[in-house]
Amino acid sequence: MNHGRRTVLGMALLGALEPVWAAAPGAGRAHAALERELAAIARDPACELASLSVLAIRDGKVAYEGAFGRRRIGKDATPDLPATSDTLYRIASVSKLMTTLGLMRLVEDGKFDLDADVSAYLGFTLRNPHFPQRAITLRHLLTHTSSLRDEAGYSFPAGARLRDFFNAGEGAMYARQAGPGEFYAYCNLGWGIIGTMMERATGERFDRLMARLLLQPLGLEAGYYPAELPPPALAKLATLYRKRTVDTEVWNAAGPWIAQADDYSIKLPAPVPGAYVIGENATPFSPTGGLRISARGLGTVMLMLMNGGLHEGRRILQADTLAQMFSRQFTATEQGGAFNTADGQFTARGLGNAHYPDAPGKRLAAGFDAVGHLGDAYGLRSVFAFDARRRNGMVVLVGGTSADPAALPGRNSALAGFEENILTSMFRHAIA
Repeated sequence: MNHGRRTVLGMALLGALEPVWAAAPGAGRAHAALERELAAIARDPACELASLSVLAIRDGKVAYEGAFGRRRIGKDATPDLPATSDTLYRIASVSKLMTTLGLMRLVEDGKFDLDADVSAYLGFTLRNPHFPQRAITLRHLLTHTSSLRDEAGYSFPAGARLRDFFNAGEGAMYARQAGPGEFYAYCNLGWGIIGTMMERATGERFDRLMARLLLQPLGLEAGYYPAELPPPALAKLATLYRKRTVDTEVWNAAGPWIAQADDYSIKLPAPVPGAYVIGENATPFSPTGGLRISARGLGTVMLMLMNGGLHEGRRILQADTLAQMFSRQFTATEQGGAFNTADGQFTARGLGNAHYPDAPGKRLAAGFDAVGHLGDAYGLRSVFAFDARRRNGMVVLVGGTSADPAALPGRNSALAGFEENILTSMFRHAIA
């Protein structure tokens, strides 16, 4: 899972590129222009998108929803299925922000201290051996400053114990340049640790715990493990595609779409293995990137955040908790090669979120000063970003690309060109 980025497709040959969308009253010609621009982006032969679901919020209200392409591309006897605003996607690293919201509820309940040594919560000592006197805290994990790294892996099979991985680990998962609180490098492993801590603190399996803490209170059709989704929700799940073989970097834009993840057209997802032990290793549920949710569902989360933690009159999180979570916690600088800032875009962090100031090379769209998260895995590219002060926000979920996004960079950011175009079009027509 790359440090949080995003992707989609057109269906001109099938005559099925008509969008499925619902817009606020008075959408008018601005949204018609937006529809045309998004459809053109989705079917761009330079980088065709497999599916695209988007949502825009203006002044605290949903201003636009749109969907293009196919959540499932037919093969043999299986039919095409269109993407809609209710299509569920495996949203990759945007899941980290959602996991953090569940964690912060437990912080409010007094189960965690953000600045305490995580060893006490894990049941084993976690230290960078190059800096053994420095404790690793939740704040370090949430800001990617723990000095842990992903080079030795960050997902382990059910039945494996996280403590064994660290006890047997060589040096690949530890930074040598600087210790906790000083080293910034995007680290998926931290969220596997966080999920395991959440299980140990509550005695609940991670996916079901997140349902209790966040998904059910918001009334969301979503989940971290596809086998746990009810059949109607599973039927809405997008398969993720690329025109690239699964385990190599060989792209062929003229070739077929190849399923990369969540292809349940023939075989249902496997249940949780019986070897799973709560509190030993939560990575099979991917607190890092495994949430399946729709653009509309993410819009519900975003509105709750804009409303200071309230959803339909019910408090989900305290306003002070959210203010702390989204406040600037760390700003990376290029000191002696100790930091990895992804070409300068990912320099500023809150707790479980990134900051995208309206500045050259850092912004998501001109005029949009935002916080949130990006995602990139298995062809999926995702954006969840909002401006809390102006109560504006955008959600973008792309189910796959026909070309390598890295070969088609944007002009003004570390995003791919098609992502820049989607966000710019949405901001101009639905928000600005």
